[in-house]
Amino acid sequence: MLADSYIVPQCVFGPGSFGGLMALYESNYLRLMHLLGSTKLSDARVFNSCSADDENLFLTVESATRYTQVLRLTYRFDEPDGCLADPDLCVRVYLDARMTEVVSWAKHHRHPVLRGLHSRLSRPVSQCWRRNMVLGKWLEFLLEKGHSFKDSEMEPGSSGSGTAFFGVPDTV
Repeated sequence: MLADSYIVPQCVFGPGSFGGLMALYESNYLRLMHLLGSTKLSDARVFNSCSADDENLFLTVESATRYTQVLRLTYRFDEPDGCLADPDLCVRVYLDARMTEVVSWAKHHRHPVLRGLHSRLSRPVSQCWRRNMVLGKWLEFLLEKGHSFKDSEMEPGSSGSGTAFFGVPDTV
């Protein structure tokens, strides 16, 4: 199990503070890196992680530049109207700063707790806190369930042929 408790803050952060939010971004980065391992990521690629105890998890690389990558993490559920992605979190990974933040999430959620969190968002910092707390808890859950993209294959039908490893380039 990944222990982000080894992150030593420079000072004590209160819940809802900007400094605490930055520590949460760093914690989410560490969890996400544990989930990804050395997976090769590039634009327009979709990866699948299977777990015996959980739904299949999908990761889509929406964009990739030298220092940032935008990823979408979701489950996919078959519904009468088609496929539903939920919780459908879009995260931006800052490779040089080693931080991960949620930039958006689905407007419609299947789970009542997520619907409640989405409707109670008020101040911008509060919005960031709630979304990133959800990401942190979900990443923790995914790791406990045995999800990993370390040996993941690209989903059939997805495009992309990049060879860049996820992580900071050697020539930073």
